[in-house]
Amino acid sequence: MAHLNPRVPTEFDLQPDDVTRAAITEELDLEGLPKLRFQGQLRADGADSWVLDGTLTAQVVQSCIITLKPVRSTIRETVARHYTPHLGEPEGEEVEMPDETLEPLGQFIDLSAVMIEELALALPEYPRASGAELPGSAVEDAPEADTRRPFADLDKLLKGGGEQ
Repeated sequence: MAHLNPRVPTEFDLQPDDVTRAAITEELDLEGLPKLRFQGQLRADGADSWVLDGTLTAQVVQSCIITLKPVRSTIRETVARHYTPHLGEPEGEEVEMPDETLEPLGQFIDLSAVMIEELALALPEYPRASGAELPGSAVEDAPEADTRRPFADLDKLLKGGGEQ
């Protein structure tokens, strides 16, 4: 960070090669990662803080959670982080969560790590192939009116009158 000019934004454009994308694919347990790009800028914010503004774009291939067929998704995420040296460690048992865009500022900002973290957060949690459905879902199999009453005789038990 000491080598960056605080008066001029520093542009970046990360486009990992095939080998790096293969390593990210393995790390995130994907089937494929044909495209990945992270671009934006770092700029000074005041005397000792920095702001990262960027865009993450990717094409990912994941397994469908039902059929296990490959599902291709396109991701486009806006990334905003604020790095400050004044971010302290939380203390105590109950901690109020700080702004999620705040990050501690060290000697370096690892743009590759930011890119991978943002990609991991943007991945679809339950990718589904087109038309994939679970066979016989619980909603379809349930009777129209549920006649079970699990607590129907609870009051008798509590009063001591429900002997079995």
